Amino acid sequence: MPTPIEKLAVVESELNRIIRGKADVIRHLLTAFVAGGNILLDDVPGVGKTTLAKALARLVDAKFSRIQFTPDLLPADITGTSIYNPSTGQFQFRPGPVFTNILLADEINRASPRTQSALLECMCEHQVSPDGQSRILEAPFMVIATQNPIEYQGTYPLPEAQLDRFAMRLTLGYPDEEAEREMLYDRRHIDPLESLKPEISCQEVLDLQADMKKVGMEASVSAYLLTIVQSTRRDARLTLGASPRAAIRLADCSRSLALISGREFVLPDDVRELAPLVLSHRLVVDAKTRYAGVSAQEIVAEIVQSVKVPL
Repeated sequence: MPTPIEKLAVVESELNRIIRGKADVIRHLLTAFVAGGNILLDDVPGVGKTTLAKALARLVDAKFSRIQFTPDLLPADITGTSIYNPSTGQFQFRPGPVFTNILLADEINRASPRTQSALLECMCEHQVSPDGQSRILEAPFMVIATQNPIEYQGTYPLPEAQLDRFAMRLTLGYPDEEAEREMLYDRRHIDPLESLKPEISCQEVLDLQADMKKVGMEASVSAYLLTIVQSTRRDARLTLGASPRAAIRLADCSRSLALISGREFVLPDDVRELAPLVLSHRLVVDAKTRYAGVSAQEIVAEIVQSVKVPL
């Protein structure tokens, strides 16, 4: 009988079959999933953001919902609302699409700030309170949001409070020539998504998330992680550094990456690999640095390079 970690390896293999040439992105997506975090897929149209999210949902024996975010979308369209039932004379709560295990929030930045705020509670606390009564979402729960960073007409920037609730921001980018040739061959007769079947259950995902918490992190590695996080708060080029939530997420994702890699302890290399993905989208670069063409990702990369790696 395959173990949950072996089943997760099958999921990873299937995702690599669907999205060619993006093994690192897929590994990081699964890392966030096992860490119990949310993902922001930030990239240009047509590179496979939605396909990747749908493929993961099909490979997990779990509930899946998709919301196409538009300017006229209302908070109640996400969380649900109470509907009057004439036959009983009472209001009855009708759950929204957020009552699921994996939620695909497609083009999240096209909805108004009011609607985006409806996701804040569920992304962090895994509950919603649409009518003043808290309702717990079924575990595991993950939001995979996509947005297009190129087209800004009709979009609303995601607020810092919401960005801080994403464990990682990932980009797929264009495939190389060989990967794109394989993709064309794969799609000659049938959509590869149609061949996917569930490989892992919700309970096994929860077991992996529990195992993630048991992965060891030495004091020297914890100190290394905190030095990187605190350095973002002291950097003069940043008007907003990484939050304590960012430090917790970086620690959990590092444990998750170690678990997926077959280790029972976190290495400094795990922290180095994940720091730009976990921290960059939470930072605010000052105007002078931004106009000079320096990005948050570059600043985090510089900080990681400057911090001494523990032996």
